[in-house]
Amino acid sequence: MTASHLLVPVPIPDRVAVLIGSCTPPHILRAGFEADCAAREVRRFRGPRLGIEDQADREQALSELARANKVLCAYHPRLAVHAGSVW
Repeated sequence: MTASHLLVPVPIPDRVAVLIGSCTPPHILRAGFEADCAAREVRRFRGPRLGIEDQADREQALSELARANKVLCAYHPRLAVHAGSVW
């Protein structure tokens, strides 16, 4: 039995990624990409002391993440991307 936090992401071949992408609507692919980018941006702005500009950037990234997650969850609830997730 494996624990989910011990799983290592395994790269998939390009042909498989293209096949998966061809089965998924384009707006869902775009929302997934935007959610991943926004989550990465949110993780960048961590720490006890953030400047005013950094706080504003973090809030902007959180709003972009929420917007993308809204689209992803409307398609399938398990597609949501969390800011604290490993991948």
